Amino acid sequence: MAPSPPRSKNQSFQALVRLLRYAKGYRRRIIAATTCSVINKLFDIAPEILIGVAIDVVVNQEQSFVASLGFETPQQQITMLAVLTFVIWAGESLFEYLFQILWRNLAQRLQADMRQDTYEHAQRLDMAFFESKSSGQLVATMNDDVNQLERFLDGGANAIIQVVVTVVTVGVVFFVLSPLIALLAFTPIPLIIWGAFFFQRKAGPLYSDVREKVGDLASRLSNNLSGIATIKSFTSEDREAERLRDASEAYVDANRRAIKVSSAFIPVIRMAILAGFLATFTVGGMMALNGSLNVGAYGVLVFLTQRLLWPLTGLAQVIDLFERAMASTRRILDLLEVPITVKDDSTTPLTQPVRGEVTVDNVSFHYATSGVGVDGIHLQVPAGNTLALVGATGSGKSTLIKLLLRFYDPENGRVLIDGQPITEVSMNSLRQSIGLVSQDVYLFEGSIRDNIAYGKPDADEAAIIDAAKTAEAWSFIETLPQGLDTPVGERGVRLSGGQRQRLSLARALLKDPPILVLDEATSAVDNETEAAIQRSLKRIAHGRTVIMIAHRLSTIVHADEIVVIEKGQVAERGSHSSLLAANGHYAAQWRVQTGEAQVGDMEVLSR
Repeated sequence: MAPSPPRSKNQSFQALVRLLRYAKGYRRRIIAATTCSVINKLFDIAPEILIGVAIDVVVNQEQSFVASLGFETPQQQITMLAVLTFVIWAGESLFEYLFQILWRNLAQRLQADMRQDTYEHAQRLDMAFFESKSSGQLVATMNDDVNQLERFLDGGANAIIQVVVTVVTVGVVFFVLSPLIALLAFTPIPLIIWGAFFFQRKAGPLYSDVREKVGDLASRLSNNLSGIATIKSFTSEDREAERLRDASEAYVDANRRAIKVSSAFIPVIRMAILAGFLATFTVGGMMALNGSLNVGAYGVLVFLTQRLLWPLTGLAQVIDLFERAMASTRRILDLLEVPITVKDDSTTPLTQPVRGEVTVDNVSFHYATSGVGVDGIHLQVPAGNTLALVGATGSGKSTLIKLLLRFYDPENGRVLIDGQPITEVSMNSLRQSIGLVSQDVYLFEGSIRDNIAYGKPDADEAAIIDAAKTAEAWSFIETLPQGLDTPVGERGVRLSGGQRQRLSLARALLKDPPILVLDEATSAVDNETEAAIQRSLKRIAHGRTVIMIAHRLSTIVHADEIVVIEKGQVAERGSHSSLLAANGHYAAQWRVQTGEAQVGDMEVLSR
């Protein structure tokens, strides 16, 4: 993992601005929740003011502040205060209920929409992005980071709003009652605010590091659980456990550094609060004793000092939550802002019916990371023909398939289907016309039925069974106790490699595409199954274009054209018999695979 770039001091507030920009559709909900938080806090502060007013009534009676409002006797004044206290407590309870409902529902809605938006955006990104990012990092961003933001919205946002309301409201009351004591009580607040921003700047980069370590840990767990069979076969359990422990300890250390900074905030704030409270308590008391301050006002000031300053101790936890949330927000929004390079700009479908003529017109493409790829490839596959691509690993065969499916766009040249450039038709139309059976078969957790019908969810059982029979899969499916409803397990772990391969072929056949791409489709099957699949392929190929990538040359002898790719370029092309007669690379490979290798064949293959 590369070190994170240095960030500006106001990185968290920049993330907050970006979040608010993203959440502009939730503006009414945010305003409603904020309004309820403000009103709740105003009601929450009022009882302290009423206590001071009550003291004023007891001490001054007919000369009290309440008496000036028309309540003449002390009994009437106390009764009025009692009624007002009930209304205030009821109002506080009501608006606490409302702000909790509003903030929590907002948190749930925003996190669900943000996760969905992030996932849908990721699905539209080109394959190069996924080749440069680990799945663990992406899962951590879409799950853990989104949940971190949800936790802040659940409580942290309300806490920040209510601290601001407390400072402003209590400040107004203080300056009305005694400007001198107000100045003394508010003296610690600049220190508290400075401390909050100071620790925020210190904690921000630390929590960014925490989020990175979470992604690393998730990636390690994901990789190890996916590769558990390899780990067991190499008896590497202890080594992988140690590597996981290292990743886990790195996460713990990152958290420890962040906690060390955030925890130092509370003692500083406590001492600042003590200074403000002692100033109000002492100076206000002296002023009350010499008669320059009303006793009731003194009571209000003492109670409100605690109400003013004590909630500021919660700034440590709130800032901690805020920093974690903003670090997560940056990662989420950074992912949402990754540009889509292979764009689906066209709404024009392929002309129907799709005949399946494929043209690769002088195409060049190279991977940014390795520089390998293809150079000036030209291929013409007539509709209904079978093209076989052979060559060494890394020669560029699979790259051509990725360009056909528009996982990438070529740097030069064009790919056309039935004469239409694929960049000028909709992605959905293009990919609906192509069925892919990959060497790396991926089955989704669910039943055999679900996986075969993945490309055609509304297919009836007869069509599913017919596809399974054509792919030579029905013979093993019908022996299973649950038949088509048998669970395949995560990634098809409950099935053998050959069974997964046949289900993948059945899945592509049920889609019934005019173009079928087989990328080492028989690599994981035994000889008997391969022969069965070859028989089915002869039936499958009728009426559709088939492009095959194969290392086993025996599987492609009946192809209409065989193209040998070497180092990203066409080295040989022709039928099986013509390539044998040419006595080149293909012929040497054929003799090696059939056991008829001659002296010099290995030299030809190594060139």
